[in-house]
Amino acid sequence: MFYKTGTDLSHRYQCRGDDGHVGAGLCIGAGGGSIDALVASQLLEAVSGQAVQAALLAEQQVARAQETVRLAVEKELDEARYAAELAERRYEHVDPAKRHVARTLEARWNAALERVAAVEHKLAALGAEIRAKPGVNPAVLMRLATDLPSVWNAAGTDARARQRLVRLLIEEVVIDIDAEENEFILLIHWIGGRHTEVRLARRKTGRFPPGRTLTAPEVLRKLAGHWPDRELAVTLNRMRCRTEDGETWTTVRVAELRDRLAIPPYDPDAEVPKTLSVDAAAKRLGVCVASVHKLIRSQTLPATQIMYSAPWKIPVDALETEAVRIELQEIAARRPRQALDNVANRSMNLPGF
Repeated sequence: MFYKTGTDLSHRYQCRGDDGHVGAGLCIGAGGGSIDALVASQLLEAVSGQAVQAALLAEQQVARAQETVRLAVEKELDEARYAAELAERRYEHVDPAKRHVARTLEARWNAALERVAAVEHKLAALGAEIRAKPGVNPAVLMRLATDLPSVWNAAGTDARARQRLVRLLIEEVVIDIDAEENEFILLIHWIGGRHTEVRLARRKTGRFPPGRTLTAPEVLRKLAGHWPDRELAVTLNRMRCRTEDGETWTTVRVAELRDRLAIPPYDPDAEVPKTLSVDAAAKRLGVCVASVHKLIRSQTLPATQIMYSAPWKIPVDALETEAVRIELQEIAARRPRQALDNVANRSMNLPGF
């Protein structure tokens, strides 16, 4: 699918400012799956039986309007030809000795002939425009309205086939955000100039569930020693915890509170078995963070959390399992050809290979 927006729709990033704040805010984002499903539903609705009937009715109205215009132009042509014939007869019956009258009648005849030529050109252009439009077969359109949902939802239909179907009807989709209603606003620009506005509720991500609110010291007592101070700051900010003076957490503030609580710092060599974060696992597997989260949700990649909203701990050995390799192959197969070409272009070819 193709969208125009100022925000990234496929990833969610942690923001880090110049003052050292990490995880204090999240870039605005949306899951591409929910938006694709909404646009697909609008597309299937646009080619439903009622929509096709409405399109056929509109096409008939347009055809009748064009026929009315064509008949009007033909009537205008008849009037122009009659005026030209009348001017010709007047010129032929004038006395040649009356040169001034003859020149005037000749000029009127020439003007009448020019008007005839202009109206004939107008009628020819109108006929060519009507003939250039493709013919509409109601039976074919109704069959398409019945079959397209089956084709769209078929297991054998790949993403590229769906994209080709979308491009036949949709020019672009512009996405905006209604902060007050916490909704995405999708403006669908259809081929032909029509527009449709639909709304999609935003997920309230990054909020700790009600009833599980913990204080910063409680979070540190659970997580400190398992993650570096930077990850702890990210987790505290994600849980909407604040310092005593209402500020967001930084690595320095986490270290100060950890020292007051007499909690030892994180030792990366002390963990057995060795684990990785989601970011590190994504880098090692060569995929995006969203793909790693998808592997975790499908239980293909085993991972644990010490507590809700804490960073995931992924065993290093789990990255080498056969199930993960199969999923990585499927992810690579779904990548657009342009992305694979860019990877190939960035690869350095060694001499002799």
